[in-house]
Amino acid sequence: MKQGKTLSDIEHNRETILINDPDIDQAGDDHIFTGFATPLRQDAFKLSDAEKISTIAFHFREIMQILGLDLADDSLQGTPLRVAKMYVKEIFSGLNPVNKPDVALFENKYKYDQMLIEKNITLFSNCEHHFVPIYGKAHVAYIANAHVIGLSKLNRIVQYFAKRPQVQERLTVQIGRELQKILGTKDVAVLIDANHMCVSTRGITDTGSSTVTSFYEGRFLNEETKSEFLNYAGI
Repeated sequence: MKQGKTLSDIEHNRETILINDPDIDQAGDDHIFTGFATPLRQDAFKLSDAEKISTIAFHFREIMQILGLDLADDSLQGTPLRVAKMYVKEIFSGLNPVNKPDVALFENKYKYDQMLIEKNITLFSNCEHHFVPIYGKAHVAYIANAHVIGLSKLNRIVQYFAKRPQVQERLTVQIGRELQKILGTKDVAVLIDANHMCVSTRGITDTGSSTVTSFYEGRFLNEETKSEFLNYAGI
């Protein structure tokens, strides 16, 4: 008589499917993403930050235990809570719209109508496929019309969208579209040159390459204007 599967059998089969599923690795290695909006559930903000930190700490403790680490060790016992706080309050804080920077616009009293560039903005993000760092530089530019934006706000906008699990193409477009929305102009350019630790520390383990993505709209579609931007950015 054939016996039914035990819980152990079911768990073993589930793990085998997950570990050996080629589509999972292929999606990450091929840099697949689904669109320019960050994929969030409708109940993404149901839990408070404190509740998220508590829950993440519990589950990260489980991960560490599964890996065989001794959480009684003085160096490790606080790690689950530290990681949880880091996720919610720091490296993934851009998921929560309450952390979106307040941006004040100023009248363009000098009637400045040339290109303004903020280059070499330090960028730290995390790959959504493997949750390892992406780091590099962002260069952003716009051609002002009636209003201008405080220079530090350009940096803050980059950092806000970077502080979430990301794909570099999405990050580039999110920054560009946000600047267009704030400034009320199509004349925006964004270029990101970044290193991906999912490339340098796993898989192909290539430490010498970087990824460049760009966003050009409005007058930046003009080759002369685009070339001027790239020249100033040092690309």
